[in-house]
Amino acid sequence: MKTTTHPLASALAGLGIALLVAGCGALPDKPARAKLYDFGPGVSAMATATPPAAAASPALPMLALAEIEANTRLDGTQILYRLGYADTNELRPYGQSRWSQPPAQLLRQRLRDSLAERRTVLGPEESATLARSKGEVPDTLRISLDEFSHYFDSPASSAGLVRLRATLIRGGTGGDRVLGQKTFTVRRPAPSADAPGGVKALAAASDAAVAEVTQWMDALQRLPRQ
Repeated sequence: MKTTTHPLASALAGLGIALLVAGCGALPDKPARAKLYDFGPGVSAMATATPPAAAASPALPMLALAEIEANTRLDGTQILYRLGYADTNELRPYGQSRWSQPPAQLLRQRLRDSLAERRTVLGPEESATLARSKGEVPDTLRISLDEFSHYFDSPASSAGLVRLRATLIRGGTGGDRVLGQKTFTVRRPAPSADAPGGVKALAAASDAAVAEVTQWMDALQRLPRQ
């Protein structure tokens, strides 16, 4: 027995297929993947900041480098900027650009590489193990990262701005004491008013800050123990 299709049913089926095709064509594209940035291949900041004679200087005392502290706004991987000419109190994120790690971790890696050129650098756990097993308490460097942003003085002028506070603590028989504390503020011009320009400026400012902290540390650790 031959089955016949009602004209209305055929029309409705055709309309459904047309709507389905149209709907598929209207689906949004996949969201663009955010670009990831870091400070570059890891060339030591001290390679150009330290005179050649310093390389022959004797090794400095062992150092424990604590995890870098940062406020909650800097804990994530967003690349942040400030419009100093509009509202300097507001931190704004770039939409499709991210750091590969939180800035404090990137900065700590750079700082550890630089400090390790002249001394043995331990992490917090390694330092604690050494103290328990051999009774040796190395100097401890603590860093607080207070500012890390692409700062715009005007729409056409911007810079990478890094501000951190370094504290060197020395342990002894009479207890711990602060051997030195200093705030470092570094700006480096940005080549463009966008996320890639901000990244380059912040990487340059970070390397300059690392160089300053390392030189300061070298001088402090040469002081005789009391």
